[in-house]
Amino acid sequence: MLKQRQFSACIVIPCYNHGSTMAQVLTLLESYHLTCIIVNDGSDKQTTDELQHLSEKYPWVRLVHHNYNQGKGAAVMTGLREAWKIGASHAIQVDADGQHQLADLPMMLEKATCYPNDVVSGQPVYDESVPRERLYARYITHIWVWIETLSLSIKDSMCGFRVYPLKETLTLIERVTIGRRMDFDTEIMVRLYWAGCQIHFIPTKVIYPKNGISHFRALHDNVKISWMHSRLFLQMLPKIPKLIYRNIYRVHHWSQTSERKGLWGMRFMLKAYKLFGRTGFKILLYPVIAGYWLTGSVQRKASQDYLQRLKSYSTQINKPLPPTILLNSFQHFLQFGESILDKLAGWNGDICLKEVIFHQQTLCLEQLKTGKGLLILGSHLGDIELCRALGELSHDVIINALVYTRHAERFNQLLKEINPKSSINLIQVNNWGPDVAIMLKQKLDKGEWLAILGDRTPINMNSQRDVQRISPVNFLGKSAWFPQGPFILAALLACPVWLMFGLKPEGQFQIYFEPFADPLLLSRKNREKDIQQAIQRYAERLEHYCFLSPLDWFNFYDFWHDNAKQRHQDN
Repeated sequence: MLKQRQFSACIVIPCYNHGSTMAQVLTLLESYHLTCIIVNDGSDKQTTDELQHLSEKYPWVRLVHHNYNQGKGAAVMTGLREAWKIGASHAIQVDADGQHQLADLPMMLEKATCYPNDVVSGQPVYDESVPRERLYARYITHIWVWIETLSLSIKDSMCGFRVYPLKETLTLIERVTIGRRMDFDTEIMVRLYWAGCQIHFIPTKVIYPKNGISHFRALHDNVKISWMHSRLFLQMLPKIPKLIYRNIYRVHHWSQTSERKGLWGMRFMLKAYKLFGRTGFKILLYPVIAGYWLTGSVQRKASQDYLQRLKSYSTQINKPLPPTILLNSFQHFLQFGESILDKLAGWNGDICLKEVIFHQQTLCLEQLKTGKGLLILGSHLGDIELCRALGELSHDVIINALVYTRHAERFNQLLKEINPKSSINLIQVNNWGPDVAIMLKQKLDKGEWLAILGDRTPINMNSQRDVQRISPVNFLGKSAWFPQGPFILAALLACPVWLMFGLKPEGQFQIYFEPFADPLLLSRKNREKDIQQAIQRYAERLEHYCFLSPLDWFNFYDFWHDNAKQRHQDN
């Protein structure tokens, strides 16, 4: 089992008789101070001698030889294995013919550091040098890839300028057979997508140099590529439920989707909801949920573990669970499917206050009358969309949801198109800093409300600094990791802090609204202890509401696993 590493990149170049272009490529790469692995894929003597000369000239170049030509894919795979041997976590694939705009390499690396478990690829921007037949052939492959992934997220699968996460890629290569020639680039990308990697694209200029060397054999390689697509299509068929669910799930958690895909997906789901209504959409949705329950072994196990933990802890503290609820993982998945429908209904303004039991409604009205801003701590327990019913209590209050999405502005526009009375506004937050704190403080001073989720640790825990931003607290009888950020933010803003949960126990919409701190105070002397105590109080309230509505827990992963500390030790 390969262990995750701290981010460290090198370059991999497959080379077959490209001796005349390699010197120029290396000159362009020299300023980046990265180790470069050149795989000589059985080249002729002239190229081999040139590569040997270049490896002696540049100490940062490592040369690996194939005794005979095995194909571009085989050369890349050899390079990836060599990259892992020298301690790299990521490998940048670059073609040897000088097609790629290597000035874009820093942007690709920056993107890779933000998404270290995903693939970052160039998205070609061609000039007039591109052969038309090549361009048309690429679009045929694009269509096949969209079918094989049931997604439009892979914008180009043939560009040889990309960054691979080595752990994920080598694990896949050792597990399945990948095409070893011109079919490699597309197949590895599709299979990595199947394995759970996202593909991020950066537009990059690609040229076809005059008298350029191409080893693409029209008949032979097109046959291989056609056979590859046939295999991928057949192997995709049993994955259909999982792929469909993945697209729906990505839309449900829109902060982790690209702008174009996320907005397109939400528009599509809303159109389907409006066309077929709740009953019709449920008929379409439930087979997908059932299919994913059958195929999503990791999520199914996480659901089973959570429910078993809840039952055991209930017995331990003598706190009964609702007797009318079937606590099994399939019902848990169905509840998640219902939450997707509720989200669509919330966006469309179909959930009104009279359908909701609003606990502490008097307290909420009193808070609204003060005209003061406050911070709401939410969670992935239940559906915050139910809280849009607040708009019926006061259209004057604006609720700003703090998210990490890059397309908050366009999503806000979409919400206004769907429901002009929507009181929810998304605020994009990439990096916490004084400017963000000032902006949020200004909104509070105007009487607006802020909302942030308090129960998700960062997706990637890759440094000691990241580990220090989370705290282990007792939750359902065992230590679990919670982020410090929302609680530190609450203290900095020095505003009232409330908890809000939108739940649906036994099919009835219910909103819970309760005070948490006014304000949340962190002393200089006991800062860490105060943060720990605040998070523990939050976890205890989260625990309380888990008992009220057990199936509304939508964290489908091992929430109690000590993954933050383990990942840091692995690094």
